[in-house]
Amino acid sequence: MSFINLAGYKFTALDALDDLKAVLARRCRELELKGTILLSIEGINIVIAGRKAAVSVFQDLILADPRLADLRFKRSESAFQPFDRMLVKIKPEIITLRVPGIDPAKQRAPAIAPAQLKSWLDEGREVVLLDTRNAFEVEAGTFDNAIHLKLNAFGEFIKAADALDPALKDKTVVTFCTGGIRCEKAAPVLIAKGFRDVYQLDGGILQYFEDRGDAHFKGRCIVFDQRVALDGNLQPEVTGTQ
Repeated sequence: MSFINLAGYKFTALDALDDLKAVLARRCRELELKGTILLSIEGINIVIAGRKAAVSVFQDLILADPRLADLRFKRSESAFQPFDRMLVKIKPEIITLRVPGIDPAKQRAPAIAPAQLKSWLDEGREVVLLDTRNAFEVEAGTFDNAIHLKLNAFGEFIKAADALDPALKDKTVVTFCTGGIRCEKAAPVLIAKGFRDVYQLDGGILQYFEDRGDAHFKGRCIVFDQRVALDGNLQPEVTGTQ
């Protein structure tokens, strides 16, 4: 039997985090889901897996919260459970950057859909693709001619962005990452630093794979579970065991 992998995040103001954590932890146990949910005053980040019916119940629970009603999930299947346990954590940020004043919920850079990005790349439009992932992820695969910052952790992005060629501030820049959360936080940083035409790839590499396959992408996309890495058809590098 297959498992449904569900991933989604939203930057939005959340409060009563202890209560929300308790409710989500209890429901995940009851539904026999595994994975990780991060909660913060800046939003929520969800990566879980389970049987189809259980995942659907969980998704309905999340979307019933008015603060999260428009959260968009990415779904994929695997032949095995890719997570060992279920964790629900409260963190200072759902993606660590440690820069006061960067609030994607209030200052979101324009998003570019995978179809539009592919169209730009097909026509040879001048665009700077900026990979905001860590160096080992870039080594596994990235877009053709993408710039990366040799990051060991996303928290290094601010310093690395300062070292970018100032001439890029006048170029069209598209930030991208695995599922969208890092580039959604990186893009406002670039705007604050004077970059004039910045986009984020909507849904990240995984949404691009789902919509357009691996066109203009070489290699695989690292995911942080037992699937290891996914190809342009969202198929895992390893099959694992149930």
